[in-house]
Amino acid sequence: MTTTPGTRAALRTSYQADLADGTARFLEPRRPDCPWCGSTTLQVHLTSPDFIQAKPGSFTLERCRDCRHIFQNPRLNASGLEFYYRDLYDGLGAKSVEFGFSLMRKLYQGRARMLQPYTTPRAWLDVGTGYGHFCHTAKQIWPQTTFAGLDRGDGVREAQRRGWIDDAHQGSFPDLADTLTHRYDVVSMHHYLEHTVDPIAEIRAAARVLPSGGHLLIEVPDPECAGARLLGKYWSQWVQPQHLHMFPVGNLKQALAANGLSIVAVEHRRADLGLDFLLGAKRLLSTLAQDPRRPWTPHPPTTTDHARWAAALLLALPALPAGFLLDLTVRPLLPRHSNAYRILAAKAPAQPTGTSANGSPQPPNL
Repeated sequence: MTTTPGTRAALRTSYQADLADGTARFLEPRRPDCPWCGSTTLQVHLTSPDFIQAKPGSFTLERCRDCRHIFQNPRLNASGLEFYYRDLYDGLGAKSVEFGFSLMRKLYQGRARMLQPYTTPRAWLDVGTGYGHFCHTAKQIWPQTTFAGLDRGDGVREAQRRGWIDDAHQGSFPDLADTLTHRYDVVSMHHYLEHTVDPIAEIRAAARVLPSGGHLLIEVPDPECAGARLLGKYWSQWVQPQHLHMFPVGNLKQALAANGLSIVAVEHRRADLGLDFLLGAKRLLSTLAQDPRRPWTPHPPTTTDHARWAAALLLALPALPAGFLLDLTVRPLLPRHSNAYRILAAKAPAQPTGTSANGSPQPPNL
């Protein structure tokens, strides 16, 4: 952390006020049915702490036995979303997140190039753009394309100030969709959909924005990959409590088709984020000790707290390289080892009134 002791003390006071009544107030009531298919045959998939920031609380992911959709239940409410996102992508977490994004240039290039066999983008809207790192890289591959970013946070304005995007839209995508209709022939959502309260509403918003023949590119974690099965709650892509939904690839394909979007291509290995074992080891070690200076800890750090943290860092010296070695040697041999996937879908041309999708006569709705 680069904050001063005085700043950390002020943040600690603010966080402790938020936590005075515990963390239960950050959760909605548990729902009895699957938000994807409506089935009531649910089972607990795993419980997890906040491995990223180590804020207090325990979070449950449930799995639908019928459609296999995985979702946070009970889910964070509006206050919980504000609390657990605070200082994650901005504030205390801004510099580390920026550094992480700066290392993903090759992945960004792969996302942008996925469209090359199918279309030449004229105007591209990146939803959940953050600080615009993807658009900044994609501009080098598509120099004639204009790029816009949309995000709830202030980072989208910073992205425009840097010149990494041409236009900035701040707010909720479903709320803004009607003002963006047919302005963009490509919409992308990279590791965005799993964060949303209502992913179907986000897909519907994309379908409204895109013109006929436009493309939607989605990249999300794959909850059915080998790392998720082997590492359990220590798999890096569960990202609790920020990830509210996790999508088996078949479910996402069905949702796209139901909203008039046909599947053009699917990529698994090229979407792989890597480092499952390394990050799993890091999460395991974080259960021993976290940075005691974090302002949401219950008291100012003591000598004992610092000693525990130092001991955890010493344990990390052999554990993290071992995890990295497993990622390099063992992980590529596992079936379905990619921890993410991409889907490119196209919006079907509008059908003439009175015809079905195959061109046969269709009676009007009465």
